[in-house]
Amino acid sequence: MEMKQVKVSVEPQIALAFKNACMASNISMAAELSRFMAGYTGSPAKQRAAPDYSKRRSRRTAIKAVIKQLEQIKAWEEQIRDNMPENLQGSAVYDTAEDAVSSLEEAIDALTEFWMVP
Repeated sequence: MEMKQVKVSVEPQIALAFKNACMASNISMAAELSRFMAGYTGSPAKQRAAPDYSKRRSRRTAIKAVIKQLEQIKAWEEQIRDNMPENLQGSAVYDTAEDAVSSLEEAIDALTEFWMVP
């Protein structure tokens, strides 16, 4: 199956509005575009089955994926905080970045400890 990149709009404001609407609704941009194109072409969109978390292994795998994403987000937040100009260090913006890193560390620790993920 050939994958093609689709440009939502040549207008950055429209593309950004679409992205923000999808994020606010917790909808995948790709899934929304697929539904739109299916309706446009008249072909049915493929439905993905919901993940089955009834087995411990699948739950642990999902938790490990969440932890990995949280660690990546934490690394980004740390990079933003560490690259903040000196005049912003000690400001509300810096404190917010520090709180975000701290909260992400706590979430990662809680998930790791609770699920005993190696």
